[in-house]
Amino acid sequence: MNFFITGTDTNVGKSFVTSLLTRSLRRAGFDTVAMKPVSCGEPEDSLLLQAAADNQLSLPEVTPVSYKAPLAPIEAARLEGRTFDPSEVLPTFDRLHRTHRSLLVEGIGGWIVPLTKDYFSADLAKAMGLPILLVVRNRLGALNHTLLTLESIASHGLTCGGIVLNNHPEDASDLAAEGNRRLLPELTNVPLLFELRPGQTELELAIA
Repeated sequence: MNFFITGTDTNVGKSFVTSLLTRSLRRAGFDTVAMKPVSCGEPEDSLLLQAAADNQLSLPEVTPVSYKAPLAPIEAARLEGRTFDPSEVLPTFDRLHRTHRSLLVEGIGGWIVPLTKDYFSADLAKAMGLPILLVVRNRLGALNHTLLTLESIASHGLTCGGIVLNNHPEDASDLAAEGNRRLLPELTNVPLLFELRPGQTELELAIA
């Protein structure tokens, strides 16, 4: 099972979903590892993914490109006098994809995040060619954000294989959250694979 895991925005729970799915797939017998190709700020997310795969990968394999400032990658790179180049990431991705049956790649922020003036997170996803898993934070506005993101994924010639609806601990369960879980399957042709609760530690996977 291979996915590029993106979100409708930053702070929707991509790292939580990626680490949870990594651990669950490994328990199911897969050799799953996870990477976050670009990181901005402290490396907590990268360390979380490394631990989820039982520290099988080194930190530079999990995250080949890291910037110190917790900003958009284009700005964080400029502060260090650097410019992102896909060749910093894709060889590691290619090797891990060849040597593992299951690879999860956590994207950077939302779907269209500038890595340079002319190269975006969506372009990196397209270069990797994996199906997309979309993490949606279950709150007011999720329907609009989801539909816009799905439209852009399709315009890049990629397939969204599923939606994960994440109930974030900072969000109260309300009528908007109830509506999202009803309406997302109705308004899209993308399956709602999981709805996660805060602090969830296991996933039930239907894998033949």
